Amino acid sequence: MAHIKSRDIDQMNPEQRERRLAELREELLQLRAQQALGGSSSDAGAYKQTRRSIARLLTKMSEESKE
Repeated sequence: MAHIKSRDIDQMNPEQRERRLAELREELLQLRAQQALGGSSSDAGAYKQTRRSIARLLTKMSEESKE
């Protein structure tokens, strides 16, 4: 669920982007908590993918707000 492609972001409307951003932030919070408790993630790259997906969304939202 963590990885979002730029093509997918382009097809979303602003409301969908906001909703997806909230979901990803919640997922990142859960992954951080899991790391803090010393548990190893079942998917070691999930944390990095989630962070990058959030960055993609924020970048696209910023670009559209400037237009």
